Amino acid sequence: MNSSRAELPGELPLGIELTGKLRAFATVYCHEEGGCHGPDHAERVHATALAMGRELGADLEIISAAALLHDIGRAEESRSRGQLCHAALGAKMAAAILAELDFAAEASAAICHCIATHRYRDENCPESLEAKILFDADKLDSLGAIGIGRAFLFAGQVGARLHNDERALADSLAYSLEDTAYREFKVKLCLLPERMLTPIGQLLAGERQQFMQDFFSRLDAEIWGGIRHVKNS
Repeated sequence: MNSSRAELPGELPLGIELTGKLRAFATVYCHEEGGCHGPDHAERVHATALAMGRELGADLEIISAAALLHDIGRAEESRSRGQLCHAALGAKMAAAILAELDFAAEASAAICHCIATHRYRDENCPESLEAKILFDADKLDSLGAIGIGRAFLFAGQVGARLHNDERALADSLAYSLEDTAYREFKVKLCLLPERMLTPIGQLLAGERQQFMQDFFSRLDAEIWGGIRHVKNS
């Protein structure tokens, strides 16, 4: 997948040719998943992670490769209805891709660590600065205006309804009719700011989370009548 704008060679730590090859691999897998985890998500995470990496003095080559490949295991996780972990699977898939592209073993291990830990589940904690940056950049794409759009995209992918009552959230299941954008925000996305691992990530996540809170409060008011919000404005 080509990026949304023309890029200068200096903006791509791995250069135009190698970056293009990584994008081609990522596009094959991410296009299959589509929706909120399509190639455009990988491109946004790539841009955000590189910007954060420059601010924090990280290894931009590691970040670039990891960001482009971080979700290549998503389609398999979706087919399993969440039974497989796309991060762990993606790291194994990435190792084969990186070997084919002649990445050094040390660089490959660092990239795969970023991919394997970007989900941060089961105590699989990001240890390197690059892994922490990828984790934060990926989560930032789940927040704010982009996060709202992606939450509804995901709900559409799994066949969920538009909205549900907060009282029903405790008994709702992922990948079900009740797996709405509102559920995604209440059970997961609203908690992300406190889990961010870098100072930049924490700052941006807090602002984006508040934007989402305001949106879903308005949505909830409109769903259940919407009169109070208009009368009080």
